Amino acid sequence: MAFFFFFLFLFLSTLLSPSSSNDLNSLTYIVHVDHEAKPSIFPTHRHWYTSSLASTSSSIIHTYDTVFHGFSARLTAQEATQLLDHPNVISVIPEQVRHLHTTRSPEFLGLRSTDKAGLLEESDFGSDLVIGVIDTGIWPERPSFDDRGLGPVPAKWKGQCVPSQDFPATACNRKLVGAKFFCGGYEATNGKMNETTEFRSPRDSDGHGTHTASISAGRYVFPASTLGYARGVASGMAPKARLAAYKVCWNSGCYDSDILAAFDAAVADGVDVVSLSVGGVVVPYYLDAIAIGAFGAVDRGIFVSASAGNGGPGALTVTNVAPWMTTVGAGTIDRDFPANVKLGNGKIIPGVSVYGGPGLDPGKMYPLVYGGSLLGGDGYSSSLCIEGSLDPSLVKGKIVLCDRGINSRATKGEIVRKNGGLGMIIANGVFDGEGLVADCHVLPATSVGASGGDEIRRYISESAKSRSSKQPTATIVFKGTRLGIRPAPVVASFSARGPNPETPEILKPDVIAPGLNILAAWPDKIGPSGVPSDNRRTEFNILSGTSMACPHVSGLAALLKAAHPDWSPAAIRSALMTTAYTVDNRDEQMLDESTGNASSVMDYGSGHVHPTKAMDPGLVYDITSYDYINFLCNSNYTGTNIVTITRRKADCDGARRAGHVGNLNYPSFSVVFQQYGESKLSTHFIRTVTNVGDSDSVYEVKIRPPRGTTVTVKPEKLSFRRVGQKLSFVVRVKTTEVKLSPGATSVETGHIVWSDGKRNVTSPLVVTLQQPL
Repeated sequence: MAFFFFFLFLFLSTLLSPSSSNDLNSLTYIVHVDHEAKPSIFPTHRHWYTSSLASTSSSIIHTYDTVFHGFSARLTAQEATQLLDHPNVISVIPEQVRHLHTTRSPEFLGLRSTDKAGLLEESDFGSDLVIGVIDTGIWPERPSFDDRGLGPVPAKWKGQCVPSQDFPATACNRKLVGAKFFCGGYEATNGKMNETTEFRSPRDSDGHGTHTASISAGRYVFPASTLGYARGVASGMAPKARLAAYKVCWNSGCYDSDILAAFDAAVADGVDVVSLSVGGVVVPYYLDAIAIGAFGAVDRGIFVSASAGNGGPGALTVTNVAPWMTTVGAGTIDRDFPANVKLGNGKIIPGVSVYGGPGLDPGKMYPLVYGGSLLGGDGYSSSLCIEGSLDPSLVKGKIVLCDRGINSRATKGEIVRKNGGLGMIIANGVFDGEGLVADCHVLPATSVGASGGDEIRRYISESAKSRSSKQPTATIVFKGTRLGIRPAPVVASFSARGPNPETPEILKPDVIAPGLNILAAWPDKIGPSGVPSDNRRTEFNILSGTSMACPHVSGLAALLKAAHPDWSPAAIRSALMTTAYTVDNRDEQMLDESTGNASSVMDYGSGHVHPTKAMDPGLVYDITSYDYINFLCNSNYTGTNIVTITRRKADCDGARRAGHVGNLNYPSFSVVFQQYGESKLSTHFIRTVTNVGDSDSVYEVKIRPPRGTTVTVKPEKLSFRRVGQKLSFVVRVKTTEVKLSPGATSVETGHIVWSDGKRNVTSPLVVTLQQPL
């Protein structure tokens, strides 16, 4: 045995020698090593790797020993293949680069600090729970992270504040109980970081992490506003919950090896919730470091909330789709910031903005030009107002219409301003539809929808063709903050949509939460627009994205965990899903912001979160780690694939005899029928619910079948005698083939509701028919 490990050490030392790891053709790989291979003379995997590779330790980026067993390193493709052939190496995963998914929302969600009963009071505002935020770091001095009035740090907490030159250990307190940073993967790919533009510490040089952390657990702060907009009390979802910041995102992105190291640390430290507003392309779960890290966390009872992505409104854009994570899309709240365009012909085009600088002269109209029709550019670049595309002589003193896309909205404004423009209008493209995002621009500017952009272009074009010498003019009228907007919530245009690209039988996103124009804490030294030349400073900023929706659910999960300490991550998610709603404040079906039409389950999953009802859901659909393993078996994953994700060997024969991939005990139902000429199509779902409501309770089923289907549920009545009792039921779905062109899809939706007269436990039911090519 000793000889065997000596051979393994030599093998790894040779493979990871500096000459090979610094090869220009090398990439970062995450290597999964059989945890049973560790020799007993070494107390931990970390000790094993570092002891065996002491002479070449610079080749190792991170070692993992909590949610994952192995290490990350720079390897050529040939070296990775060689390493994969080693008998104690389970898998070698190529690294992905991920990106960020970028006040009033507690009140909009019904969380009021003055309520004597309710989720906040029941959970003591989440005071004993720790939320780990994996993001861009944190600005600890903000009042949102003050520890006044908080009790001692929970005794179970094992984490620490990693000190550095710009982040002393005293930056942590009873609120911010831990802060760490992980840059090994980033620097392995990009070289040593530029410490004049980034902090080699947990300190946030971007703003995103500070913002998301305060959404999940920021303290009550008054007064709060951004440049005078959204004045009021700022608060996170769980105001007394503790925070731990894990910085993994840097100027060029967020690297898988660093993300996995953060998961490893967070679980070892003792977090209760992980909040992750980061994502990338969807790959099989065994190649997805986020899915692997999340499984390791959930396996230890830690709730993982992840953003769905900002790829909407197109279908199949949802990310972070592993069924053990809670995937969160974004909706609007009942507040907006109107900034309308008034054209020279008298027409008013609605827009939004949070510009807070010197405005345009009231009543004065300004010359209006469209970047795409300016002479001297290539048309396309100038339409997008990209750096170097605008001619100052044609822009100076005018309002410039820019198309949305390629560069950031705030950067477009900076480019217009540098070229002498007085104002800017950003027009959505057809794909963006009518969804509007308010930005802190560096000059008077607003955003308008696709139809508004068409109207403005048409006006400019018609004015150019007119025989009169009158040039097109416009102004922007800023109207401040408006409350009580109807309809709300609306599914945000950018919010990523289903179906789930990896497992269509698992409906994703799971829920939506507030994610449009959200006020939260912001660092010093970073202007609210994020543009380097923006010298304005603000304690709070308004941002939009599923990045903002995710920490809402993270905070709510902490409250639910505090109120129900015995609930598993799956039970918490189930409570949020089965109590979610799909109607707006007009009591009508929620709309899709991009089209103005009714939204669907592919947009919002089970619906918009309802925290008060989630505290008392009646029944929950619970899931164990072994249930997820059976799910992976039924997904036709190999034994090696499953071990890579779960670190457990699986008996897939039994799992496959017991059911199919849709039989995971999920709170939603989704079936995909491939039409191969069979006229009658059918399937079944087996589900088990746990009573978390009243003892001696009886639930009866109500079914709204998807159009064209027959749905039966047996039994139709569930009689519980005690709290904690589990009962099962079977759902049978039958439908008939429909005429579809090759490659086409038909989707019909309905729902199944279990009701005891006080509570409704609601699950969406989706039936998809696909015609193969």
